[in-house]
Amino acid sequence: MTQGEVLGFEEYVRTRQDALLRSARRLVPDPIDAQDLLQTALARTYGRWDGISDKRLADAYLRRVMINTRTEWWRARKLEEVPTEQLPDATVDDVTEQHADRELLLDVLRVLAPQQRSVVVLRHWEQMSTQETAAALGMSAGTVKSTLHRALARLREELERRELEEHEDLGGPGVRVLAPGEERERCAA
Repeated sequence: MTQGEVLGFEEYVRTRQDALLRSARRLVPDPIDAQDLLQTALARTYGRWDGISDKRLADAYLRRVMINTRTEWWRARKLEEVPTEQLPDATVDDVTEQHADRELLLDVLRVLAPQQRSVVVLRHWEQMSTQETAAALGMSAGTVKSTLHRALARLREELERRELEEHEDLGGPGVRVLAPGEERERCAA
């Protein structure tokens, strides 16, 4: 390619890259894959730029290269599925339930004091050790342990309280939680 054609290609890419990236995004759902697709198509078009006599058709040419490239990628993907005579016994996880559990947990964490919440998050979500949590929060390991113990007890109480309220809201009889050492009365029938 001549120097003029190289400059012409660079100018074309500079002025049309946003529109071309939008086209790539319509062809593949992942934004990173769309950028890769456009980059690959531009590299392939660069080698044939001097063969495009009417540069007004460059967009159409490049889009065709993107479509062909996407098709090549799709055909070249490694298939992990293997046809079998019998279907496997597998259950599909209900993501809705997981989201509901996560929302409940985030809501229940709000009842904790900030220090307690920090300890619970670092120990259980971030899976830090007691020593790592202590160093991160600037407290002793013993304080982390006792704070975590009190926080988990508070979370259990809050979850039990909410479960009781939910049960009562559903029209069920009020259930009273027995205090430690308190016994249930036996009904003589």
